[in-house]
Amino acid sequence: MRSMSRQPAEAQPRRMGPLAKLPIFLDLAGKRAVIAGGTAAAAWKAELLTAAGAHVDLYAAALDPDMAACIERSEGAITHHARPWSVDIFAGAAVALADIERDEEAHAYYCAARAAGVPVNVIDKPTFCQFQFGSIVNRSPVVVGISTDGAAPILGQAIRRRIETLLPPSLADWGALARRVRGTVMARLAKGAPRRAFWEQFADRAFAGPPNTDEFATLDRLVASVADGAQSSVGRVTLVGAGPGDAELLTLKAVRALQSADVILFDDLVSDDVLELARREAKRMMVGKRGARESCAQRDINALMIKLAQGGKRVVRLKSGDPMIFGRAGEEIAELEQHGIAVDVVPGVTAAFAAAAALGVSLTHRDFAHSVRFVTGHARDGSLPADLDWRGLADATTTLVFYMGGRTAPAIAERLLASGLPAATPVVVATRVSRADQSMQAGTLTDLAAGTIAFDRAQPVLIGIGGAFASAAKITSSALATDAPAAAHLA
Repeated sequence: MRSMSRQPAEAQPRRMGPLAKLPIFLDLAGKRAVIAGGTAAAAWKAELLTAAGAHVDLYAAALDPDMAACIERSEGAITHHARPWSVDIFAGAAVALADIERDEEAHAYYCAARAAGVPVNVIDKPTFCQFQFGSIVNRSPVVVGISTDGAAPILGQAIRRRIETLLPPSLADWGALARRVRGTVMARLAKGAPRRAFWEQFADRAFAGPPNTDEFATLDRLVASVADGAQSSVGRVTLVGAGPGDAELLTLKAVRALQSADVILFDDLVSDDVLELARREAKRMMVGKRGARESCAQRDINALMIKLAQGGKRVVRLKSGDPMIFGRAGEEIAELEQHGIAVDVVPGVTAAFAAAAALGVSLTHRDFAHSVRFVTGHARDGSLPADLDWRGLADATTTLVFYMGGRTAPAIAERLLASGLPAATPVVVATRVSRADQSMQAGTLTDLAAGTIAFDRAQPVLIGIGGAFASAAKITSSALATDAPAAAHLA
């Protein structure tokens, strides 16, 4: 059945999901904070408070060595009162903390602070906490806070370590530069597109490396260039590979593109998890390209990209897998360049690589294959392409991967068998690769021809053929059963 054409449709971003806690950044510069307890745990909180600019009044009859060292390092930011806390210590305080062992005393401290209208945290006693501390990534003035709502502090620390590797230390210098140049930007650039144009270029520079010694002068010239209209009013288009579905397979460059987009044109196969990483203000438009379904005409997609870019928008064309593999990227690039629109490409993980990773097989295992070939499984009309070199494809030393071959799978196998590929050649059929409901079915070329490998033809189908998939036969003992997707689940 020939697919019908439809117009691109705007899709609303998903609403913010439930939050265990609302992250708020509190200005404590020059404010008073109170702490009860001279323990090592209290010392760490005192160090955080003083790092944020607070003056800490510490109430403790005795001091742990860590707290004594913290006071000495504080250069007067911590005042030690060598006595227990009392209800009169909370007046004028911005926050109150304590490390108290007995629940009765912790409850009393909590109630006294609340009565004084002071936010309170009793360390390691969630019942007596109005706020919590999370793990911190410090690139001040860039500060990242991570919370697991107390459920898994070690997980929070692991997340912090991951983020630490992503954010260069030089972001602190760029943050300081942003503070210096902000007044000039506000005064010289109009609200909206001009300011956004400057800050987008600023962000690009911030992730490119440390600032130069004359960076402030460079930024001042950039402000002047934007203010004088020297910057092009034409936007740009970025073709971004969304990968096969798992958002963690996105490249850092892809995430940055999604975070800076004004408009995102995405296909049906792009997962919600990937879209969730996009800038929330970005307009999302479904341009569903999917076989055997109502789809947007390519000419309409091209026209929309051109119109948006000519209107000064940053457009992300978000494609499943890699945009340069069966994604019609060549047609889109040619059309954009013909209209003088800048276009760049961010590669993505193609489904063949994700499937190979899930199976633990090498597509070029030297015992089985000297080459890999990616082949389309259907022509424009949905049938098997008529111009494929089947004799060339039927090479026992080549790993074949057919994309979009769900409807033509038996015909593919029959042509390969007729061209001399052995009947026992291993085959794997994969659907929804890398997603939670991913399934892998194993068999032989004969099984594929006979239609006895069960898979959901309504889903995106990838067919791997060749000796490299020999070990994949072990993925399930019931690979040919009708309920095999559940048995062969590899996610």
